[in-house]
Order: sequence, then structure tokens, then C-alpha cells
Amino acid sequence: MTPSPPVPDPWPPGTTFETLIARNRRRSRLLVVVLALVGALVFAAAGDIAAGGGLPAGPLLALVLLGLCASGIAAAASLRFGSSVLLRFAGARQIERDDDPELWNVVEEMAIAAGTPMPTVHLIESPSLNAFATGRDPAHASIAVTSALRQELNRDELQGVVAHEMSHVRHLDIRLMQLVATMAGFIVLAADAARFTTRGNRASRETSGTARTDGAQGGGSGTAIVVMIGLVLMIVAPLIARMLQLAISREREYLADAGAVALTRNPLGLASALRRLGSSTEPLASASRGNAHLWIVNPVLHARGRDDWDSVFSTHPPLAERIARLDALAGGGRPQPRGGGQA
Repeated sequence: MTPSPPVPDPWPPGTTFETLIARNRRRSRLLVVVLALVGALVFAAAGDIAAGGGLPAGPLLALVLLGLCASGIAAAASLRFGSSVLLRFAGARQIERDDDPELWNVVEEMAIAAGTPMPTVHLIESPSLNAFATGRDPAHASIAVTSALRQELNRDELQGVVAHEMSHVRHLDIRLMQLVATMAGFIVLAADAARFTTRGNRASRETSGTARTDGAQGGGSGTAIVVMIGLVLMIVAPLIARMLQLAISREREYLADAGAVALTRNPLGLASALRRLGSSTEPLASASRGNAHLWIVNPVLHARGRDDWDSVFSTHPPLAERIARLDALAGGGRPQPRGGGQA
């Protein structure tokens, strides 16, 4: 595959898609390690709280290692089975060339342009206009579009949407977001376990005056510090993991839009498709906050007409901003600052 052209704003001059793909690979490894460590610490804090606090260093280290093993198993299971679970949950039906020759040909064209294997193609029966890509790598990727999107978009618009999703495949976003979502979910589960054990210990102390007295006499400041660290991790770690997941998702959407232009050489096709998606607010039955970051537009906010909501908790950048950047690429100019209309 020949080297790709430089990436347009907002990346530094001289940045290419190859450098961004390499950065995705590094980030995949780093983020999994960081989130696994945070999850292991929360797991260890839950074990320490369950034991009443003040565990020696040896058992605490064993809990951290056990937490790392658990997070590693979760990541491996996500890579192996995550995409099939997502497709099943979305109600996606795999199709072949004869079922929809035009859709198949568009996906095939974009796979050739991206230099990746042909992904499996899926159709979701839904009145909502949306699409997503999933898989552990380009050789095991899938692209799914809703029936409404297939019916209402013309070929150029459909090509823009498919190119956006193919860019997620090409840039390894599908692996990155699948791993990050799994690690963030593991942290939340560990934090919930810590909260459960904390409530159980509190209830036990309230029903046993002797236990409370023993704790007061033997706990010491060391136990209080460990418990306090565990409480802080329970509250802060899931929030940080979620914000990190969402921030990465927003950046990946901008990159996938730019990648779609590199594949189609037609910014107006995707821009027109996004306008159509923005004008329809039909709900997507299989959408949830857990899978909202996968779709080309956030299906939860989209159904509420809130595609321009912009904050650290947004899974996607504002739709108006994405369209403005694509229009700027079509006109050869630079994106202009977004105007009013913010919620």
C-alpha cells in the first residue's frame, strides 16, 4: 500500500495516517496496561476492605496480581468474543453479495482503497440512520448499517459512511475501543464490588458492638488510610476510566472522518450523509450508553436531538463541527470556529 497523504487539521503538519495508526498501536498497549493496573488496585482495595482493612503487604500484592490476571482474561475474552456479542446485541444479520449487491460493492471498494481484507457485512433492521464497525483487527472486522440508512442514503453518502467505518478498521480503532471499553467496565465492576463489601462490613459492625470495639482498638491509622484509599479509588477510578474512554472516542471520530475523505476523495459525500443522520431522530432499539461510542453518531443523544452536545462526557464530537470540517476540506479551506446552537 502506498503512503497516505498528510492528515488535515487538527493534527500537526506532516502527520500521516501511517503515523496515527502506529500511535494507535502504542496507545492500545499503554491504555490496556494503565487501565489494568487501575482495575487491579481497585480489586485489591475491595479485597482489603472485605478483610476489614490492614492486610499485610504480601496478601495485598497477591490481590493486585489476581486483579491483573482477571483484567487480562477480560481483555482476551473481549478480543475473541466481543465483536460477535456486539453484533448479536445490535440485532445485526450478516448478508452476502446477492442480498444487497450495491452495499456489498461499496464495502468492497472501500476495503480495497484502505488496503484491508473485506470485512463481513451486516444489516440491522431499524428506522434509525446509523452504522458501526467492530472486530479485533482488520482481518476479523465487521461493518453493520441500519436498514433505514441503507434505504435513505444515495451511493455517495453510503460510500462516505462505509469509508468512515472502514477507517475505524484501518486505524485499529475497533481494537482500541473494544479493549478500552472492556478495561473501563472491569474497573466499574471492581469498584462496585468494593462498594458492596464496604456496605457489608458496615452492616456487620452495626449489628455487632463487639466487632466495632475491636475495630476501634486494633484498626489503627494504617487501616484507616488503606480504607480511605480504597474509597477514593472506588469513586475516582471509574470516572477517570470513563472520561478517558470518551475522550479517545471523540478523537477517533475526527480521524475516521478525515480517513473517509482520504479513501473516497469526496468530503461532500460524508458531509451530506451526516446532515441526513442529523435530520432524523428515530430511536435505535439496541442502543445504550455502553455501546454508544461505537456508532457513527451517538444513538442515545441522537434520538433526543442532542448531537451538538459537547463536553468531556460526550462520546462523539458535535455533529455540526464534523460537518464544518468536511465542508472546509471540500472547499480547500480550514475549518471555521463553530457558531451558536450549543446545548
